[in-house]
Amino acid sequence: MTLISKKELKIILKDLNGWAYKYGVIKKVIRFNSYMESIKFVNLIAKKAEELNHHPDLKIGYLKIEVFFTSHDHGGVSNSCIKMARETETVLSEFFKSNYN
Repeated sequence: MTLISKKELKIILKDLNGWAYKYGVIKKVIRFNSYMESIKFVNLIAKKAEELNHHPDLKIGYLKIEVFFTSHDHGGVSNSCIKMARETETVLSEFFKSNYN
């Protein structure tokens, strides 16, 4: 598994709305209208993470979830992290479409 350089990450993250890089981790904060919506979202992300075998660190707060991806084994951001960030965006988009339309 190859880590992505900071220079490459800067370019990649331009296409990932709201994601930021710091200290070997990419992160996004997602806000919800209710606590139970946030938990529903966590379960959707957990399912996708299991499918792709790349799991996020999650911080669950009141009306918000912080999603973090890093390669714990290699100490930085890998292609798998970027793939899961993109999958998270897809799940998020579908979640908000189905819950707010």
